[in-house]
Amino acid sequence: MQFDTLIFALFLPAVFLLYWFVFKRDAQWQNIFLLFASCVFYGWWDWRFLLLVAINSGGDYTAGRLLGNIVGARTRKLILFASIFLNLAILGFFKYFDFFAGSLNILLASVGISFQVHTLNLFLPLAISYYTLQTMSYTIDVSRGKIKPVEDFVAFFAYITFFPKLLSGPIERATTCLPQFLKKREFDYDKAADGLRQILWGLFKKMVVADSCAVPVNAIFAEQGYSNGSTLLLGGVLFAVQIYADFSGYSDIAIGTARLFGIDLMRNFANPYFSKNIAEFWQRWHISLSTWLRDYLFLPMSYSLARKFNRESYLGIRVDRIIGIIATNFTFLICGLWHGANLTYVVWGMMHGLMLTPQIFKKKKLKLKTRLNRYSWWHPAFDFIKISTTFLLVVLAWIIFRAENISAAISYLREIFTWTLFDTPSLLLIKKKVPLGITILVIVEWLQRNRQHGMDFSGGNIPQPVRWTAYVLLTVATIIFSGSPQKFIYFKF
Repeated sequence: MQFDTLIFALFLPAVFLLYWFVFKRDAQWQNIFLLFASCVFYGWWDWRFLLLVAINSGGDYTAGRLLGNIVGARTRKLILFASIFLNLAILGFFKYFDFFAGSLNILLASVGISFQVHTLNLFLPLAISYYTLQTMSYTIDVSRGKIKPVEDFVAFFAYITFFPKLLSGPIERATTCLPQFLKKREFDYDKAADGLRQILWGLFKKMVVADSCAVPVNAIFAEQGYSNGSTLLLGGVLFAVQIYADFSGYSDIAIGTARLFGIDLMRNFANPYFSKNIAEFWQRWHISLSTWLRDYLFLPMSYSLARKFNRESYLGIRVDRIIGIIATNFTFLICGLWHGANLTYVVWGMMHGLMLTPQIFKKKKLKLKTRLNRYSWWHPAFDFIKISTTFLLVVLAWIIFRAENISAAISYLREIFTWTLFDTPSLLLIKKKVPLGITILVIVEWLQRNRQHGMDFSGGNIPQPVRWTAYVLLTVATIIFSGSPQKFIYFKF
């Protein structure tokens, strides 16, 4: 069930009314109903894979209870290892078995070995990457003592399967999200109204911007050998806009929907294309994943390496910087692999890791910055240059991410950096609603860059007639200018 479909437009009000008027008695009833509604929401796609959700959730719920009752450090480590192994084994089997089997077959054939590993052509269960990270973080946090193991299994399952965030996040932590399911939720009109505004903004981004960009993007990437460099670069820029509007639009709808039920989810995007460097980009892009990787992979790995190094420098390089380089690049390698079993994702992740590496050596005070501080008129221009450069680097990485395979990505990039880059790009496939939607997106998000979302009018500074005019215009624009319906891009991850 997708957020931008008619069936969801019927599903959401029905669930909302039943939740607040029939099952509002206490937290237990609210959680039972949310669990049922979430199973219907997920089962609309394929009921069979609800069993996998139950196995993941049940395994980590049990592990959490055991960790809460056992004192021995060795036994606790075994329980944590078993929990992580179960999660990764299920994820790895469905998401990566065919990829590694195929890669092994190619390797064996290259050295003259005729043995072949049979691929299974497995169908990737929807949302498995997201709920796996959530259940894993719960068990890890219990083992670290950051959260007490929950006894109410209904509340735990409701937290894991909560339908607004189930399919593509945000990847919530048990430390902040689970406690909300352990107490009764009370209806908050202001929170619900703000949720509706955020849903509206998310639908505009998805249906008008992302879906409209999909047509020219698909055409340009499909016919890359017949386009000039400027058209191929334009295709990369449009894909960067498409994937942002698509995924951040989903997150806006998810967060807004959750607020209708009295649940606060974390912010997942914070205007990432306004970033001045790659490090800032990852502080703003898919925040729930980047912070998860930081807390459960980057930092533990950094601490582990720090304990193994017994010197301040190695080959003239400070050890902390060596550790930063290793941990950063390994984390982004895993980040790329998390997105899917394709070398394009791995190279995309490694590219971001390499782009972050120079910033590990960056000094806090730069002479150029000190000089520019004398001239205040330089700041906007200098910031614009930094934002534009960062965006261009991100676009080049997105081209690799979007390509069918590595050879196609290399060919695409090679064709960009030719003299045809200075030719006029082909605009035949780009309808007027594409630049219109992008213009509205950029203007609104720039003006609202210090707020939680594009339609965040909290504080009462904007007159009510202006706000309602914005709602009406945005609703009309979403209906009139929406593109051909497309599946959310991050569903396949």
